[in-house]
Order: sequence, then structure tokens, then C-alpha cells
Amino acid sequence: MKINKKHISLLVVTAFMLLACQLTGIATPTPTSAPVNTATLTPTVEPLTYVNLESGVQVHYPAGWTEQTPAQGDQSVMGFASPDKTVFTSMYVFAAQAGDTPESTVKSLSSSALTGLTNVVIVSNAALTRSDGTPAWSQVVTATSSNSDLKINLTTAIYGSRLFFMLTYGSPSAYDFYANDITALLNGMAFESPVVNGVNRSQALFLSGGESTNPRDYDPATEHDSGDKRVYSGLVSLDTNLNLVPELAASWDISPDGTVYTFHIRTNAKFHDGRAVVAQDVIYSWERAAKPATQSDTVLTYLGDIVGVAQMQAGTADNISGLKAIDAHTLQVTIDAAKPYFLYKLTMPVAFVLDQKNVESGANWYRTPNGTGPYKLTRWDTGQLMVYTANQDFYLGAPSIPQIVVELFSGIGINLFESGEIDMTGISTSDVARVLDPTDPLHPDVYSGVSLCTEYVVFDVTKPPFDDVKVRQAFSMAFDRQKYIDVVNNGVGIPAVGLYPPALPGYNLNLQGLPYDPAQARQLLAQSKYGGPQGLPPITFTDAGFGNSAGPSVAAMAQMWQQNLGVTITVENLEPDRYLDLLNSGQHGQLFSSGWCGDYPDPENFADVLFHTGAQQNTGKFSDPALDTVLDQARGEQDVTKRIQLYQQAEQMIVQDAPALFIMHDVSYELVKPNVKGFVLTPIGIPLERYLFLQP
Repeated sequence: MKINKKHISLLVVTAFMLLACQLTGIATPTPTSAPVNTATLTPTVEPLTYVNLESGVQVHYPAGWTEQTPAQGDQSVMGFASPDKTVFTSMYVFAAQAGDTPESTVKSLSSSALTGLTNVVIVSNAALTRSDGTPAWSQVVTATSSNSDLKINLTTAIYGSRLFFMLTYGSPSAYDFYANDITALLNGMAFESPVVNGVNRSQALFLSGGESTNPRDYDPATEHDSGDKRVYSGLVSLDTNLNLVPELAASWDISPDGTVYTFHIRTNAKFHDGRAVVAQDVIYSWERAAKPATQSDTVLTYLGDIVGVAQMQAGTADNISGLKAIDAHTLQVTIDAAKPYFLYKLTMPVAFVLDQKNVESGANWYRTPNGTGPYKLTRWDTGQLMVYTANQDFYLGAPSIPQIVVELFSGIGINLFESGEIDMTGISTSDVARVLDPTDPLHPDVYSGVSLCTEYVVFDVTKPPFDDVKVRQAFSMAFDRQKYIDVVNNGVGIPAVGLYPPALPGYNLNLQGLPYDPAQARQLLAQSKYGGPQGLPPITFTDAGFGNSAGPSVAAMAQMWQQNLGVTITVENLEPDRYLDLLNSGQHGQLFSSGWCGDYPDPENFADVLFHTGAQQNTGKFSDPALDTVLDQARGEQDVTKRIQLYQQAEQMIVQDAPALFIMHDVSYELVKPNVKGFVLTPIGIPLERYLFLQP
């Protein structure tokens, strides 16, 4: 068991008190066997060895000494006792923090642990020269506790990210009698990488995560997030610089009119079971996503430009007419018009390639996926962990990190990171101020950056009262974004004037937003066809959660609308694992929580995807023919400057019509251990682990 250093002092004092009771009436040591002579610092391998794989330590202890299993409540890893039980050693293991040295740790522990003892005298205080080169420090003191004299040794050694603390204590005469044994014991520690859940700690990247009860969250055709890019891959991908790069497709050709793409699939691309990837696998995967029975909420968004996808999704065609296998490794894809962003859409999960035999093997096929990605999912213990193993046959070369372990529901990320149990984690807004403090031990491990995310509330424009633009504008202008960020989000975030986040091409500093103006908001509500708050129908706010209690964000918004507009909101919570599925099926109130993170760096992915009439992600059913005209023109515009101008025009129209209340743009913070190299905090999710490596 690993514990934090802050718990040590109390445990040490408790140990001294127990020892004082044990020493009562013992005048001199009465050893049952002679101590072993081990005067040198090079430990002699004894026949008695304690092994702790989880902590990555072995302790060779002298003959005659015994292991003492920690009592309940004692958080030491193991204890050792002299043959006559007059000298005791307790070993603790915890995560070394940034800046820790064996000397600083011993001195810190000594100053707190010896509190309450009297007549404290430092006998020695020096570095230890261990044969394996592990830095160590030892301090020996004498003291008095409860009228009993003690001699105490505090020794620490640092190996990798772990700090080993050995506390040895006994009466002065007993300690001196076993001095050689104590030296042998303290130098008998041998370190190696710990084994956690059967995985060697030095050979794996440890992460924390959760688990969904909804199978659709693991199917690339139906999941709503960035997908499992460890297991699956598609024809193309994004690298750490957000450049479009070849994946399963080694290259591609584009027809002069921009409507026909010919992909050349790598001849060395294989599924995890060794079967070669062919063009028909791509066709199967995309047609499966387009089948009405699959009920994909993303297929039209990302594959809808391909001729025949819409017809198949609507149930009027049995195949996608725009797909053709020229030969085993050549795929021809025809889209409905030249679109400069089309390839970006193929980086999304719905475009990943699946193995038909695997998918049709049973309802739980996703738990043993046969993907094409850089890692294989080799273990999944529900509620405990998932283990990914490097795919040695990955077509771009095996990733450097042999294994990735995701510990499920294991605790708060920052706490797990601080204790050394995981190597990377996101930071909640409540902890941002702490890690940004230059004096905090975690500060050197922080990465930060603006994400391509916008949080907003959707108004269902088909349901009263949000069928009236003045009501929508009133709700937007009665909302104080900065106050919301300060109170609910601990000051972390950028107020959203409009839809596009700052890092997106097309972000407009001159955008005319709807300002926070309660007086004008009340005036707009009065001018609406509902004549003010008294004429509004009951309003239900849908959020992800359990029961009927409002979370902090919804509560803050409801309070502002109550204070500024005199409107009362009823909260309806939906099961989080099925929240998006239910929203997309229309099961929601008149307004609901939402948000969008860019899938690729193009404003089309925001304006067109979210607010074009009939768009699959247009969950508020907003429709404006004038906006559609602008977006349709922007789709095929090849001149970059003109495209940006059109999308900025579209954003201004969206803001004015207020189909959503734009709240804020996210700022991301991540903690990464110093031994994890190659990390880049990207504003868009990419297959990052394949670019990482571990430094010993």
C-alpha cells in the first residue's frame, strides 16, 4: 500500500509509543542468535528475502530476523524484527515528489516525526553509498519517549518515482548490539520496476479512466467522442501538429474536379489478428455505419458527402453507390461536390475500419476488438482496468510504449498522479490555481493550452417559448458569462461571444455578440409574442445527471434567469451514459446542455455541422434559409480567404438569431510525468500514445 508522506509523522510517533510499551521491563537485549557481520555497504544476499512486486522492492534481511505483517491500520508495507524482538524496522513506500532528495526527505520526516520526544541528539547524518548507485540518506538519533531511551534510524532511498522510507528503532543497547544487522537490512533493499496488475510499471503508461454501460459508446459507428484511436484507425489521421497524414491509405489521388478520391491502401496494413486490410473492409465499415439499423448519429455528419450515404441511411438504398473497390488495395470514393475539408472528416471514428467477422461475432464484440490501430486491447476487467498492448505489426511501426494501463474508477486524477499511480491526467478547474502556483510541486509537470471547444446551451426552436427569437435573445442577454466562469468554473475559461473558439481558423475578434444586459433582456422578453415572463409556458432544462437536482452549472444559469427575467426553470436529468443518445432521439426539454469540440481545424465543422438546416448534429432543429445559402457557398469555396469571410458572416448570423446560448471556450490543463516524452497538448484529439515514449 502506498501512502503519502504527510501521514508518516503520526505513524512514526505511534510506533515509538508502542515500542516504549514493549521496552518496559527490558534492561538488555537477549538475542536468540548472534548478529550477522555485514560491515560493508555491499549487501550479502541472505536466504531470507521479502518480495513486494507492487512496490518493486526486495529486502534481504539477516538470518534470525522475522517479517512482521503490519497490523490493521498500520500503513507500512512490511515490518522486520530482530530475533529477540527488541529492534524493529518498518518500511513505507510512497511517491517521490518533484524536488525530493533522500536528504531533504529524511530531514523533513525527522523534524516532524521526532516531535514529542525529548533529549533528541543527532548521532549521524550522512549519505549512504549503495552498491546499485541508488541515492540514499540515513540519520541516526537518540531520544527519550515515555521514560524509555531510544535509538532511531531514519533511512530513505529514491528509485525512479518511488521513495522508500525505513524506520528502525530500539533501545540504545539493543540497537548497538544489532548494528551490523541493521546495516545489512537497510542495504539489503533491491529495487526494480513495480508490477501493477501483472504489468511491469516501467514498461507501461498508466492512466485513469471511466467505463460506460452503453455499448454504443465503444462502437466507432455510434460513439460521440473522438474514438479509441489506440485500437482503431482509418484511411487518414491528424499528427501532433494537426497536419493531415496518411494512415491505412499510403497515398491518394484527387480528380481535377475534386469529386473523386482514389485511396491506395498499404499492403502491410493488417488487423490485429494478422489478416490484411483490403478495400472491401472500408466499404463494409462505412456501409454498416450507414445502415438504418445501426442508428449512427454521426454518419451523415462525417460521411454524408459521399454519394449514396444519405440514401442508404434513409433506407432507400442497399449500398453506398459512391464507393468502389478497384482492386484489393485501391478504393475509389465519389463525393457530391468538391469540398476542401472532406479528407478531414475521414479522421473521425465513424470512418474507422472494422473487421466484419469480429463485429458479427456477438453482442459483446467491442470488448475483444480486432482493430488496425497501434495498440491491441488485451485485457478488460469491468470496473477495474483495461490493458492495451503494443501492436508489433502496426503498419507505421510498433509504438515505443509496450503497454497502456487504464485504471477504471480508481480515484481523483490529480491525487493518483501525485501518488505516482498514473502518469498523465487532466486537471479539474478546482485544481488549476494550485498547479499554476510556481511553488507547488506539480507545477513543473503542467501543460496548458486553449482547446477547440465551445460550451453552450441549445434552444429547441420548435418548442415554445424558444420559437421566438426575442425570447432566445433575452435568455442570452440575461446570462453573465464572466460571473458564471468565475463562480462555477473557478475562473477557468474564456467567455464565448460566439461559436468559434479562439484557436480555430476564422475566429473573429470583431464579432458583434449579444452582451450581458439584463434591462434589454427584460425588454426583449416583453416584446416577444409571450409578452413577458407571465406568458411563458413551463420550461424544462435537460442535463446529464441523476434525480431532479440541478448541478452547479445549471443552478447558476437558472438563478440568473430567475433574477434577471423572473423565469423559473425545471431541471430534468438524463442518465449520463445515454444522455447524447436520448438528446439525438429528441427526448429533451426546451433547452439543454451541450458543447462542441472541433474534430478538425475548419469552421465548417462548427457552423455547418451544428446549424445548417437538417444537419445531424443540429439538435435544436434551427433553420434559416439565408444562413443555409451562405454555408452552402462556403462548402465549395476553394479560395481560403473567401471561405473564412463566408464562415465569419455565418457566425454573425448565428449569434444574432441565438439558436444557442454560447457560454465559454475551454482552456485545457494536463499533468504529465517527466519521464513521459513526446507529449503535445493538442486542441483536437489525435492518436497521441503512438508518439510517446518512456524515459527511464
